[in-house]
Amino acid sequence: QVQLVESGGGLVQAGGALRLSCAASRIIFSINSMGWYRQVPGKQRELVATITSGDNTNYADSVKGRFTISRDNAETTVYLQMNSLKPEDTAVYYCNVRIRLYRTYDDYWGQGTQVTVSS
Repeated sequence: QVQLVESGGGLVQAGGALRLSCAASRIIFSINSMGWYRQVPGKQRELVATITSGDNTNYADSVKGRFTISRDNAETTVYLQMNSLKPEDTAVYYCNVRIRLYRTYDDYWGQGTQVTVSS
């Protein structure tokens, strides 16, 4: 019942920047966190960055200082500003919304957007 639509991916040269957006089809209640994950062929999906409703952020060590996660006040859109991109950032990026259910959690995922960083 909730769709997450991603945009902003593309092809950039090393050192460039991209801004990813993920828009929810409606306001989502009881959000624990919103975030971004990425995956490359042959590897597990890994956390890139998360942000809670209380604005606490968490970043993977590999992107800390280069990427910035943010959201709008209504928590309908989450962004990932990616600066100083490196070839190793190349991956499919997925947005995530984790909601709190009674005594458990549920996750919504975007369809993924390709980010390719050339040398």
